[in-house]
Amino acid sequence: MAAAAVHQLPPRQTPTPPPQAPSLSLDTSDLEHGAIPNKHLPYCPPGSAPFTQSAPATPPASPPTPQPEVQTCSILYPPDAHPKVSAAPPVFAIQPSTLLTAIHQSVSQELPEPKHVFPWLHGLHPENQIQLAFFTARNKKLRNVPKCFRGVTIVKAGGNMTRSKIRGALAPEEILSSEPGHDDTFLEADPREGFSVRNFQIQAAKVATVSDIVVYRDDDVSEKELHKLAKRLSRAQNTWRVKILFGEQELPRFHVFIVSFQLERQEMCSMSCASEIAKNVWLGPTPDSALCPSSSEESEKPAFDIFVEASDFAQPPEAHLLGRVGDLSLDVPQRLEFPSSGSIMPQKWPKAGPLDPVTQMCQWIYSVANPNAMSDLDEEETDQDGDIAMRTLQPQARKVLIHCTDGYTESSLLALAYFMYAERVPVHVAWLRLHCEKKRNFFAYSSDVALLSSLQARILELSPGPNDGIAGCLLEEPAWLSRMDGSFPSRILPYMYLGNLGHANNPQLLRAMGIRRVLSVGEPISWTKGQIESWDAKNLLFVDRVQDNGVDSLTRDFERSLGFIGTRSLRKQQRSDETDVRCREGS
Repeated sequence: MAAAAVHQLPPRQTPTPPPQAPSLSLDTSDLEHGAIPNKHLPYCPPGSAPFTQSAPATPPASPPTPQPEVQTCSILYPPDAHPKVSAAPPVFAIQPSTLLTAIHQSVSQELPEPKHVFPWLHGLHPENQIQLAFFTARNKKLRNVPKCFRGVTIVKAGGNMTRSKIRGALAPEEILSSEPGHDDTFLEADPREGFSVRNFQIQAAKVATVSDIVVYRDDDVSEKELHKLAKRLSRAQNTWRVKILFGEQELPRFHVFIVSFQLERQEMCSMSCASEIAKNVWLGPTPDSALCPSSSEESEKPAFDIFVEASDFAQPPEAHLLGRVGDLSLDVPQRLEFPSSGSIMPQKWPKAGPLDPVTQMCQWIYSVANPNAMSDLDEEETDQDGDIAMRTLQPQARKVLIHCTDGYTESSLLALAYFMYAERVPVHVAWLRLHCEKKRNFFAYSSDVALLSSLQARILELSPGPNDGIAGCLLEEPAWLSRMDGSFPSRILPYMYLGNLGHANNPQLLRAMGIRRVLSVGEPISWTKGQIESWDAKNLLFVDRVQDNGVDSLTRDFERSLGFIGTRSLRKQQRSDETDVRCREGS
C-alpha cells in the first residue's frame, strides 16, 4: 500500500499585503478614473446621477396617436373655374391676381411634417444602393412620393433668366429632360451614385413634380413659344403620373397654367388708349410699342413731343426746368414727371405769391401746346409806309401726352386740372365733360376734389379759355360734388356702369352722368321717399338678403337681375336708359 506525504510550506511573510486588482465599475464619479475611450462612441462628460423615486408621480403617458398627414390645398385645384386654352394636353389660363392669391395661399399653409417628405427630397434613385440602404432599409414606404404636399412652381418661357417679373421662377431646363426622345418628361434629378443628405440642388426639380406649374413669358418671347412650353410640361405631368401609378402608388392630379401679363396690359391699353382731351394735349397709358402699337405706321417719329408721367414719387418741376424742356422739345422728345392723384394735399396759396404747382403746370402745358393762341396771325399789320410789319415767328405747337401705367389712375388729377384751365370750366363740369364727352375713365381721391375746388377761382381767373357763363356755373355747384369721393362709376359696357355703395347713394351724380336705372346688390341704399318716386320704382331693383362678403350666393337672383338689365340689343335702342350695377365695394 502506497502512501503519499504532503509537506505544507509555511506561509510567506511579507511586510505589506499584495495589491488587490481594482474591480471594473461603471461608476465614473471618481475623478481619478477617466472615461473608457471608444472610437465608435462620442465622449460625453459624466453628470450627476438622475433622480429616482419609488413610484411615478403620474401615470405613464399614453402611446402617441398617429396623426394624419396634413393635406396642402390650392385655389388652382380643381382647375375647372379657369378657362382651358388647350384640351389635349390640358392647359389652363389664369390672371396675375389669381397667381398672387395662389402663391400667398401656398406659403401661408402649415408645412407637412419632415418625415412625410424626407428622405424623398434627398433623392432616392433606384440604382443608388448606398442612398437607399441608408434611408429606406427599414421602411420601404419612405420611397413613396409624398401625397401631403401641393406646391406652386413658376416657369419662365425663354428670355433672360437674370431678370424676371416673378421671383423664384425656374428655367424650363431646370425641370425638363433634355435627352433625345425624352423632351416631354421631367428631369431625373435623383443622383445615380454617391451619398448625401444635402442634395439641395435637386429639390426644385423634385418639388415641380408635385406642384401645379404656372408658365409666363418675357415680352420678347412669342405667345406660340409660351403655349408650346406649357404643353410640354402638361405631357411631362402625365408621363410622371403614369410612372407613379405603374408603381402602384396613387398621386394627386396636378395641372399647368398660363399667366399673361401682356394680356392684362393690352386690355388696359384698349380700354384707356390715348385720346385728345384738349387741343394738342392727350391722356392715355404709358406708351409701350410692344403692347399698344401706334396706329400710324408711316413714320417712326414719336407721336408726342412731351411726355408728362404722373408718379407717386414725383415732385412738381421748377419753372426753369419747364422752360428748358419746352425749348428742347422742339428738336427731341422730352419727358417730365408730375405728382400723381392724391399726392398733393389741399392748402392755401397766397394770391399775391407765386403760382401753385398745379396751376403753373397747366399754364406751361397750354403754352407749349398752343403757342399761337394769344396772337392773331391772320390779321396783317402795316407800318407808316404801308409795308407789312415784320413779326417774330412763333414756335411750333407741341403734342403733349399726360400718362401713367393704366392711363387714368395716377394721371387723373393733372388731367382734370388741365381741362379746367384749357376749357375754363369749374370742377364739377370738368368731371362730367371729361367722362361723358371725352369718354375718359379716371380715378381721383376726395383730396383731389378738395384741392381742385380750392384752386378753382385761380385757375379760372388765369385761364385763356372762353368766358361763357362761368359766373353762373360757379353759383350753381351741384349737391353731388360734396358727396363724391373723387371717383365715378366705371363704364364696363356702353350701357352699363359698375359702382360702389357711395355711388348708389348719390342719385344726383348718377342722373348727371345719364344713368337712369339702378340695380343694387347687398346693403340697401339710403334714398329718400322723394328720390325713389322721382326715379320711378320700375327703374330700381334692390337685391337684398345677401351680403357682399364673397360667401353668399347670388345664383337665385341672376334671372331677375339679368331681366332687369335687359339684352344689349334693347339697350342699344334705349341709350338714355343706362344702368348702374353696384355692390358695397364696387367689384
